[in-house]
Amino acid sequence: MWNAIATFLTNSSAITIIVIAWLSVYFILSFTILLSRYLALGVWRAKEQSALESILIGGKIENTSSVLKKCSNSVNKEKLDVYIGLAESRSTSGLTLLAIVASTSPFIGLFGTVVGILETFADLGDGTGGINAIARSISEALVATGCGIFVAIPAYSFNLLIKRKAYEILSLIKREASVLLSNK
Repeated sequence: MWNAIATFLTNSSAITIIVIAWLSVYFILSFTILLSRYLALGVWRAKEQSALESILIGGKIENTSSVLKKCSNSVNKEKLDVYIGLAESRSTSGLTLLAIVASTSPFIGLFGTVVGILETFADLGDGTGGINAIARSISEALVATGCGIFVAIPAYSFNLLIKRKAYEILSLIKREASVLLSNK
């Protein structure tokens, strides 16, 4: 398998190698964002769930690990809204980068395909490309599109997973804020 990959890369054009390298960086970036954000958001969600349960049974917000404990001295709607906004910003970090990866990866792959097909037609016009050369070049070009789609699908899925975790956290924080305002 590694020999086939090495042979493919040695016979590939510079554009194909650049496209595959670019998409490889995107792929690694997507998994890095997923692992770091998903794990961090899971821990944060557990803390907010614990804080909400503590507040509901009559505990003080100061004794919890909630992001709202900073406004425990003077609870008001405006202050809580600011902390909720900050929590929303913090919980959704990384989503923009995942959206960029998910939306641009297919286009990067398509770019590699278009350039590969153009090179194939240029070889065909020169009379240097036989049917085997044309088939190999078109196959190489389509690999770029496949790689682009291969990177876009997980990035889009990861975006949705993290978005869902962020939504769960914000729901818990808003419930905490409601309980704090009702206990005021």
